[in-house]
Amino acid sequence: MLIRVDLGTRSMRLMDRGFLLPLCGKVPPADSHRSLGVPKYSRKGLCIRTPPLENTNDDIGLCGWILVVFSILLTLLTLPLSIWMCIKIVKEYERAIIFRLGRILRGGAKGPGLFLILPCTDSFINVDMRTITFDIPPQEVLTKDSVTVSVDGVVYYRVNNATLAVANITNADAATRLLAQTTLRNVLGTKNLSEILSDREEIAHSMQSSLDDATDDWGIKVERVEIKDVKLPLQLQRAMAAEAEATREARAKVIAAEGEMNASRALKEASLVIAESPSALQLRYLQTLNTIAAEKNSTIIFPLPIDIMQSFMKH
Repeated sequence: MLIRVDLGTRSMRLMDRGFLLPLCGKVPPADSHRSLGVPKYSRKGLCIRTPPLENTNDDIGLCGWILVVFSILLTLLTLPLSIWMCIKIVKEYERAIIFRLGRILRGGAKGPGLFLILPCTDSFINVDMRTITFDIPPQEVLTKDSVTVSVDGVVYYRVNNATLAVANITNADAATRLLAQTTLRNVLGTKNLSEILSDREEIAHSMQSSLDDATDDWGIKVERVEIKDVKLPLQLQRAMAAEAEATREARAKVIAAEGEMNASRALKEASLVIAESPSALQLRYLQTLNTIAAEKNSTIIFPLPIDIMQSFMKH
């Protein structure tokens, strides 16, 4: 069985270096990971994942201890001038990662406030913990239904673990930006054009989950992802506009036909009512004369009375 040691994203298999380290006997029991303080291993192989890269002073060796003691003595001998070199201030939105002889000190990030360092053996890096925003450049994406679209977006993230952000990756910001571009193309490549236009919130949530999982080992927390704009080719825009116009015209014709049908039904019902009651027809006749007189016309045509017309119709 081989041992694989993972240091965040910097992993190395010992077999690749030509070394073979046996476990000196049988595989450790299933609960041995608890005493070792590492995650439980699978049956396929033992994977030992170290905690965040923090070391104790015991790891610096004899020469390291000599340098540390010499630095402490030098600091004491040059007091109070050396105190200004030892005191450092970290702002509320920052954390400081202290390196002693190249190793991260126990306790992880320091701050906010005051902390002390040794002037000769210690160095530190400030990490900004505030939310950072960046735009995803427009990406040319081929959708599932073979349509090329240009999509851009915006990502909100922050450093969740300053130690991992310093020790596990060279430039967390640049890596997150590149990963956001590839994630956007991968997610949109599995969607149809209609899904991209209508399900932006679902796509943004899927991107946020993927980015958050991928950047967890870098100490990055992706808080939010938004799709800003979806640009279609000009020919596709014209085709979609023509389709929408044809749909609107067809709907207008259907509405007009339904209106004519309803009007004809109303006229039929009115004619049946008037046929059953001659007085209703006479009342309608008088209403028509009143309407004509209200128009201030110089010429008014009076139709024949209904009773005379009925007598003519009988003969």
